[in-house]
Amino acid sequence: MITIGIDPIAFLNVRWYGIMVALAVLVVVLWMLREVRRGANLSYDTILTAALIGIPSAVIISKLLHVIDRWDYYIVNPGQIFGFEGLTIYGAVLGAALGIWIYSRFSNFRFGYFVDLVAPATILAQAVGRVGCTINGCCYGMEAPAWLPWSVVYTHPESYAPLGVALHPTQLYEIVFCLIVFGVLLKLRGHFKPDGSLFLTYLSLYSLWRVGIDFLRDGTPFLFGLHQAQVIGIIVLLIAIPLLVLRTRWIRVESRAE
Repeated sequence: MITIGIDPIAFLNVRWYGIMVALAVLVVVLWMLREVRRGANLSYDTILTAALIGIPSAVIISKLLHVIDRWDYYIVNPGQIFGFEGLTIYGAVLGAALGIWIYSRFSNFRFGYFVDLVAPATILAQAVGRVGCTINGCCYGMEAPAWLPWSVVYTHPESYAPLGVALHPTQLYEIVFCLIVFGVLLKLRGHFKPDGSLFLTYLSLYSLWRVGIDFLRDGTPFLFGLHQAQVIGIIVLLIAIPLLVLRTRWIRVESRAE
């Protein structure tokens, strides 16, 4: 059993969760700037403009999905809608993708090429963000069985998790999963055509994960007894898998002598 007694508030009213989310965004931006430096067919201006569009889009759609999921709460607490708590990862990824796709329609870069470059950074950023969730006590798991040696118990009163109860460390499960998928996506880079296939692979892997892991997570039923993330995950899979099967082809990448 692991005891987590870290104060979720870093200083003043700033929580570690917010700091880790900001760090996760920074990871994505720095990753893309690195890709440009390594010869990617994108400009620094394109990356920075995409960030300026994608970040607000991510926040808006992320918050919107959370408000829909917890409508019974927000209908009586409308002032809480405009806070930064309760951001969903699906909303962040899909919102950012939507904003950048719209931007690509008015610019001269290929959206599929862009999202393939950013896919590994996105899953890495999710791992960073889940560190914040772990400290914050949000996104916690269901009560763990007594025999589970790696269950977690939160003790700090500022934690969002129930105190003194052994829980499944679903945040830690997801950190491990994200790091594994990060490695997989790095190995697959350059092997898929057409553009966008690697991003669809990322979406499919993460959607499969969320459909499964949410059976161990606390949450409110959204549809057919499933959580909102599970419903979104199923929808994403119904779109992404056929596209991958029908369109994606494997290409061999010749190794270059150093």
